[in-house]
Amino acid sequence: MRTHPIKQVLYSLRTMSSGVQKPVTHRLKRADRSTWRPSYVTGNLFSCPEDEALAHCISEDCRMGAGIAVMFRKKFQGQVELKEQKKLTGQCAVLKRGRRFVYYLITKKKATQKPTYDSLQRSLEDMKSHCVLNEVTRISMPRIGCGLDRLKWDRVSVILEQVFRHTNISVTVYSLPERAETKVMNENARR
Repeated sequence: MRTHPIKQVLYSLRTMSSGVQKPVTHRLKRADRSTWRPSYVTGNLFSCPEDEALAHCISEDCRMGAGIAVMFRKKFQGQVELKEQKKLTGQCAVLKRGRRFVYYLITKKKATQKPTYDSLQRSLEDMKSHCVLNEVTRISMPRIGCGLDRLKWDRVSVILEQVFRHTNISVTVYSLPERAETKVMNENARR
């Protein structure tokens, strides 16, 4: 379910007046489900609406010690709860926080390893199943698997389209402005 353009403008005006940086939106309209495409936003992922699900990639060990995973760990905590779910590579762990689900795509066994496109696709399929069962229709995420994990966005975006094209689930992909992204990565590297 898409946010009505007027609601988007009102949300933008509210965030501008509250001092929160306004995300720059690049929405691609869909004619029907067969032409599914994600929407792209330049801005802070955590500024998305509070009822929108969030997703990112982690390892089975739930370490979350680098990249955007550090911010997820600090904001939503729940490492013990995630570990208790005993999810394996290709599955998706889930936390419920307030009005949203937070999805942890398990794409590799250990934090020191790299994911595969196959493990990413299987974890996205698992997340999609949870979304359908729980009537989740909006998910925001970073360019999953493409930061420290080094997957290529042109391939990942095709996987996203394959997984979600026959659903009513919209995906918004957030990217930080280049200078901010470099700053976040440098700060995480020092930890």
